[in-house]
Amino acid sequence: MDTTSAVHLVALPYPGRGHINPMMNLCKLLASSDDSLLITFVVTEEWLGFIGSAPTPPNLLFRSIPNVIPSELVRGADIAGFVHAVDTKMEAPFERLLEGLEPKVSCIVADTYMPWAVTVGRRWNVAVASLWPMAPSMFSISYHLDLFKSNGHFPIDELSGEGGEERVNYIPGISSIRLADLPFTSVSAKKGEAVLRRILGIISFSTESHCLLFTSFHGLEKHVTDSLRTKIRIPIYHVGPTIPYMTLQDMPQRAMEHPNPDYFDWLDSQPKSSVLYVSLGSFLSVSGPQMDEIANGLQASGVRFLWVARGDATRLQEGSNMGLVVPWCDQLRVLCHSAVGGFLTHCGWNSTMESVYAGVPMLTFPLLWDQITNAKLIVEDWKVGLRLKQGFGEKNVVQRQEIAQTVKRFMDLVGDESKELRRRAREMKEICERAVEKGGSSETNLRAFVKEIVQGHKNQSS
Repeated sequence: MDTTSAVHLVALPYPGRGHINPMMNLCKLLASSDDSLLITFVVTEEWLGFIGSAPTPPNLLFRSIPNVIPSELVRGADIAGFVHAVDTKMEAPFERLLEGLEPKVSCIVADTYMPWAVTVGRRWNVAVASLWPMAPSMFSISYHLDLFKSNGHFPIDELSGEGGEERVNYIPGISSIRLADLPFTSVSAKKGEAVLRRILGIISFSTESHCLLFTSFHGLEKHVTDSLRTKIRIPIYHVGPTIPYMTLQDMPQRAMEHPNPDYFDWLDSQPKSSVLYVSLGSFLSVSGPQMDEIANGLQASGVRFLWVARGDATRLQEGSNMGLVVPWCDQLRVLCHSAVGGFLTHCGWNSTMESVYAGVPMLTFPLLWDQITNAKLIVEDWKVGLRLKQGFGEKNVVQRQEIAQTVKRFMDLVGDESKELRRRAREMKEICERAVEKGGSSETNLRAFVKEIVQGHKNQSS
């Protein structure tokens, strides 16, 4: 392409898989929607190696900055240190990279959790769009943190029992929510004030950006976004779900290209909606004792399952006669397979969106932060799931008997409860499909955002 006249957009994702994937999918959508856009995707050298040579549009390029932060392979061991490194060590090399980019940058799309990008945009007189990688409800909860403090509900330290059952109704646009379902449940009182300050800073910078991009679709949390629009002066665009749904058409070819397509052969041999897909995320994992209870509970349930368990795949496969355990799978394609009837999930936002897109009900097993609130949305607001894990922390181990009973109840295709979950999941799937089709809310929002970028570029050039 002729880069001399291109509208140049720089994408800056937070360096974690749950943040990089939605940014990548958004950039693919943007690149395919308008070939006058040139998109430079910026990651660390380590992450550039992880991304590899996946096919991308010709106007989507990759650049890297040095590995100035701890490795992705060990960041779970010191989350606070990793966050501090991202906050303090990435800005300077990113700005040095900007100096050498041609043509001149027209817009930076940065993860909301990298607030310093807004400062860089000001210095360079470049518009910054803030990409929120979680549920709109999480943004609203974060935006209204002052309400929790003024009502004596922050900090919250290890909520349990009756205290956690108390409900709050004062967050605009958010339905009644238990204190135990707030993300702060996983934050100790000792760290509470520091977390509060950081979140307030992140949200403050995001509302000073050019616009806010939600990785959701409008029909999912309409009341939340409508409420936020009355308070935030910048435009809010729903551009989600930012999952790789656009690549599903070439599924047979892509499956053959992958070195381990055997799990698709296994799925093909299973009855419709009979398989429980199990994946508890790519970052933090459950404890060893909890993994053992899940393995034994699944076996005792008598339900077929496909389990993605990275480091534990070989051990967990031993003695399993009803399921298949693999270290990796193409998750969205698996969820869209006719044999899959449910998803045991940690409730990460990307996984949640993929399950909604596929129309698959969820069995919730949140581990921390936004996953806790997502589980509430899934079970109470959208009514497309059941809770498996109630309490939080490694001490709250869900026992195998409870796991077996809940899994059987969840996957009972003739039970009224299960039928209703599946009916609701199909409804949400249809709403999602309408959002991403031509003329749908997300497709329209994406075009409006691109139009704004292009107009801004013209104004800069004139």
